[in-house]
Amino acid sequence: MTPYTVIALVVALSLAQYAFLAAAAGPRVIIVGAGMSGISAGKRLSDAGITDLLILEATDHVGGRMHKQNFAGINVEVGANWVEGVNGGKMNPIWPIVNSTLKLRNFRSDFDYLAQNVYKEDGGLYDEDYVQKRIDLADSVEESGEKLSGTLHTSGRDDMSILAMQRLYDHQPNGPATPVDMSVDYYKYDYEFAEPPRVTSLQNTVPLPTFNDFGDDVYFVADQRGYESVVYYLAGQYLKTDKSGKIVDPRLKLNKVVAIYQFDMAVYTKIFVKFPKRFWPEGKGREFFLYASSRRGYYAAWQEFEKQYPGANVLLVTVTDEESRRIEQQSDNQTKAEIMEVLRKMFPGKDVPDATDILVPRWWSDRFYRGTFSNWPIGVNRYEYDQLRAPVGRVYFTGEHTSEHYNGYVHGAYIAGIDSAEILINCAQKKMCKYNVPGKYDD
Repeated sequence: MTPYTVIALVVALSLAQYAFLAAAAGPRVIIVGAGMSGISAGKRLSDAGITDLLILEATDHVGGRMHKQNFAGINVEVGANWVEGVNGGKMNPIWPIVNSTLKLRNFRSDFDYLAQNVYKEDGGLYDEDYVQKRIDLADSVEESGEKLSGTLHTSGRDDMSILAMQRLYDHQPNGPATPVDMSVDYYKYDYEFAEPPRVTSLQNTVPLPTFNDFGDDVYFVADQRGYESVVYYLAGQYLKTDKSGKIVDPRLKLNKVVAIYQFDMAVYTKIFVKFPKRFWPEGKGREFFLYASSRRGYYAAWQEFEKQYPGANVLLVTVTDEESRRIEQQSDNQTKAEIMEVLRKMFPGKDVPDATDILVPRWWSDRFYRGTFSNWPIGVNRYEYDQLRAPVGRVYFTGEHTSEHYNGYVHGAYIAGIDSAEILINCAQKKMCKYNVPGKYDD
């Protein structure tokens, strides 16, 4: 094995940058990015005895999109928030770290009562029975799509979008989608994948391997130490830390920018809004609620934090895709004004006070991220996927977007890091090397 190998996370290096690093740095392995995948890859390499490595992180912190931020006196998660896929046949590898090792505060998210929490555009709640019938119809169409997905060729050549499947099974037999149908559709797909059904692959998302393998339950992490504690815990297994847990290992270099391009990412924006008092319903079955606007995805998905942050008087509203990009380009005051207009429509007759603070993450505008996570688009077949994660010379790629079954999820990032490290270990220790440029780098 030649002296220098690079594991690139989401990003790739130009040949000139790669050569510079190889000449100047000295370690056997350079890991670009200290998010979940990079730290996971480093741990697996260290476990295999490959400890001569250097981790270069463009930002000032470890964790990547797993990142807490103080808002209204509490730490909230501006990025990843849930352990998705729990209580199933297989163990989600993130769950025991969260729930047992670190004992992070977490809460099971219960979406079973959603039908009683869908608000009309002009105020008030829709009839629960009516909404439940629309949800049942959407579930029925999805079940038909799941059966169809299982018949498609494994190469992906026959794949279609979720929207195409919906049309095939007459998702809207009575004409254009109603606001309720749009809000339910948004909750089922955009709220999960950050992009609409028209661009999302049927074959690779229905059924979703995360829930098929690990279980249907999801747990919201609401711990003041932050969900990023999982990444710090893994890093602490092989990087030197001080008594406070801060990483002081010289092999980790923060604020080191080496990237030149990134994988196209979906955008999922969690907007936190603080109020002087509560005016929304609380109690069993009230945590999640939808706003059925005639404009699809317009401040559609809401969450209250009675359990997670008692007394905080904070609401979370999630937007995605085009709405995320639009909101990132306007002022926070404009966003706050739009949110206040929506809330006062949803709760007519209530004393809805002005919000006192707002937090709008801007993942898409951040040059180091350009989005939040990957969504498998229609038209990307298995061969193209394999090419995406295949090594180029001594440059290996990892990140949640390279996870074969769990892209878009924390556990996908964790597993992808291990998988990429295994490929490198096989090359370094077993001389089982595979490159996109055969022979060029062979010893």
